[in-house]
Amino acid sequence: MKNNPRRIAVEILNRVDKTGSYAEPILDSYLSRNIFANIHDKRLLTQLVYGTLRMRGPLDWVIEHLYKGRMEAMDAGIKNILRTGLYQLMFTDRIPEFAAVDEAVKITEKAYPGRSGLVNAILRNAIRKKGEFEYPAIDKDPLLHISIVHSHPLWMVERWTEIFGVEETLKMCRANNEIPPLTLRVNKLKTDRDKLLKKFSDEGLAVRPTEFSPDGIIISNPPTPVRETKYYKTGYIQVQDEASQLISLLANPKPGEKIMDICAGVGGKTTQMAETMQNDGSILAIDISPKKIELLKALSKRLGVTIINTLVEDAASVSKKTLHGKFDHVLVDAPCSGLGTLRRNPEIKWRMLREDLKSLPPLQKMILNNAARYLKSGGTLIYSTCTIMPEENEEVVEAFLADNPDFHSINPPAVINRRMIDNKGFFRTYPHHHETDGFFGAVLLKK
Repeated sequence: MKNNPRRIAVEILNRVDKTGSYAEPILDSYLSRNIFANIHDKRLLTQLVYGTLRMRGPLDWVIEHLYKGRMEAMDAGIKNILRTGLYQLMFTDRIPEFAAVDEAVKITEKAYPGRSGLVNAILRNAIRKKGEFEYPAIDKDPLLHISIVHSHPLWMVERWTEIFGVEETLKMCRANNEIPPLTLRVNKLKTDRDKLLKKFSDEGLAVRPTEFSPDGIIISNPPTPVRETKYYKTGYIQVQDEASQLISLLANPKPGEKIMDICAGVGGKTTQMAETMQNDGSILAIDISPKKIELLKALSKRLGVTIINTLVEDAASVSKKTLHGKFDHVLVDAPCSGLGTLRRNPEIKWRMLREDLKSLPPLQKMILNNAARYLKSGGTLIYSTCTIMPEENEEVVEAFLADNPDFHSINPPAVINRRMIDNKGFFRTYPHHHETDGFFGAVLLKK
């Protein structure tokens, strides 16, 4: 049982629920330990973790109909054992039913002595009643149907329907449950995309250029995890969604310019701007988290970027007057709900509540107003998020413009595909339209 991918999947899901962590770093920590005998176990672990998180809606619907007690009172660990077991029964076709049930029972016996009978009974009942479960009909209750069948909280479906309509919401929820492509960013300081595409192809890898980002490559089913390859370790590539790559290009950074990156995080966009600048000029990266700043420094070193300086500060409350009016561009990649990244981070949809959205816009407005002070006249302020919610996006920008008449919104630079620019001149991407994460960006010129 020690290195059993099913047991570890339950362990990861328990940690995600208990600590509020993201699944990706926990999963990566297990995959990088070389504890599995073969690539199939690694893939099974990944499939179980992400598949169970994505499809929790229909999984919980089935559990609720088979469990005679109150599901809210059920131990979280038992729920995750049932969810992973049901996921194998309902959404995979290569795993024998007896194996899924038997492994779930063994995990329960070890972790929850005396509860294995419950798990065995529910899973075997699910097999007997397979195909009999009735979900809410789309013609009678379309929002509940989308919520259960396409696995999103009902409040989220209701809110999106208000904004986008039923049909668009349905398409978006479907897209959020698809496995996103593995997208890489080419480090232009070390190579170019065409050369790297040829190298990958010569090595027998299935690769193609991204449609919208000039720096991106999509790779299918690599035999080795990307982070273990020589290309990653020597800084030729960075894992980054295609829409995220385009945010850096909204600033249209040039060699020799001076840029501030507020809420820089671990530095994906920061280092891309440095690469676009040919490592010539300067970037000041600011983040409230010392740990993220350390990761940013490590990333810069791996990629060979030397023009980034760092500062640990709270962008919402601190304003360094000595830096006011000093920068050609300021990027505010604001903290947000992350509701545009549910393909990659499905756990977000289960932990976020409707009222959580109310706390974010005041913080975003504070950071944006603070950031504006650092910009030179004639410079551009870039506001971006990885969410699709108007209260975090255009409403924040419109409130800022109303309070700051010396700024106005301009169209993104020509490198951005027109299909990603709305009728107000804002940058927007959606999983079901662009096959990328959902991002928003506004370019604001200081007069």
